[in-house]
Amino acid sequence: MDASKVAELKQFVDHCKSNPSILRTPSLSFFKSYLQSLGARIPADPQTEKGGINMAEPEQHSDAKRPNVSDHVVEEEDIVESDVELDNTGVVEPDNDPPQKMGDPSVEVTENKRDAAQTEKLKAIDAISEGKLHKAIDYLTEAIMLNPTSAILYATRASVFVKLGKPNAAIRDADAALEINPDSAKGYKVRGMARAMLGQWEEAASDLHIASKLDYDEEIGSALKKVEPNAHKLEEHRRKYERLRKERELKMSEHQKQKQKAEAIDQEALSAFKDGQVIGIHSTSELETKLTAATRTSRLVIMYFTATWCGPCRFISPLYTSLAAKYAKVVFLKVDIDEARDVAARWNISSVPTFFFIRNGREVDKVVGADKSALEKKIAQHAG
Repeated sequence: MDASKVAELKQFVDHCKSNPSILRTPSLSFFKSYLQSLGARIPADPQTEKGGINMAEPEQHSDAKRPNVSDHVVEEEDIVESDVELDNTGVVEPDNDPPQKMGDPSVEVTENKRDAAQTEKLKAIDAISEGKLHKAIDYLTEAIMLNPTSAILYATRASVFVKLGKPNAAIRDADAALEINPDSAKGYKVRGMARAMLGQWEEAASDLHIASKLDYDEEIGSALKKVEPNAHKLEEHRRKYERLRKERELKMSEHQKQKQKAEAIDQEALSAFKDGQVIGIHSTSELETKLTAATRTSRLVIMYFTATWCGPCRFISPLYTSLAAKYAKVVFLKVDIDEARDVAARWNISSVPTFFFIRNGREVDKVVGADKSALEKKIAQHAG
């Protein structure tokens, strides 16, 4: 590599050391993924370090706070996964060489070509024993050109690519071998070893297990001893976060059900009101329905006790009606003490007009008499 490029790379690495958060930049996601494939641990983002699932601010209702529903909303954000500590001994950088020559499977293979391919294979075996791996690749490539229908030739060349530290090339040859012969033990074995070199632990374990079932040997057993611990860690890690995601989805589903239920209750409660109008009360049960609905929606209730024979009531009633129109989100109730004697008795009414201010089922204030100014001030005070 050019010296200036090396210097730039060193400068970039030093910058990453002093500010690891730069690795979370979207444009550097490929580099972060590569580091993690080598077993590197990327420091957690301080803003997400405290937990998996973030909670939203309390949701505001236009009229009131909904009862019996959690004020926190589970947001649909990904759970931040922790890193898995793996043994990455033997993992190499992916080889990005141009694809090796592959034979044409449609070519007719004559007996002479098959014999010639076998001769090239024997030359390759000799070259391997002498440590001349590149020469062995050349012999095996020639053999494949002569007999492109031989799975063992592809698998053998794949094994040499593994020795050369070229896992991607080995995987291409192993795939070709398995396409020709799906029961090629050597094809699975070599592909498993190549995948291990790339840190693809679970895929490597799968290939090696199949190879061991087809034709076990010590090399497969040795490779499995190295691969399986990492594969098991990844499997446990994945199961853990799958469980956490399912739990989060369940919480979100439950929250949504509660929210819908609360909205239905609110809608039912709101249907009991006539915004901007005075509602007449004729019985205790009717009053209880209105008070319960007002509590559910946290609305202020003003209960006006009157009578047809009451002169001051005739004076104050028009104002009460106009105030109902002005404060549309306040529940204005009107009780005639002669029509609803049970309600009047329950509230111990001794004179009219009398106004009770009720919030969440409790009396918070009271006005006795036809004092327009006092009534307006109290309503403005409690409705504001």
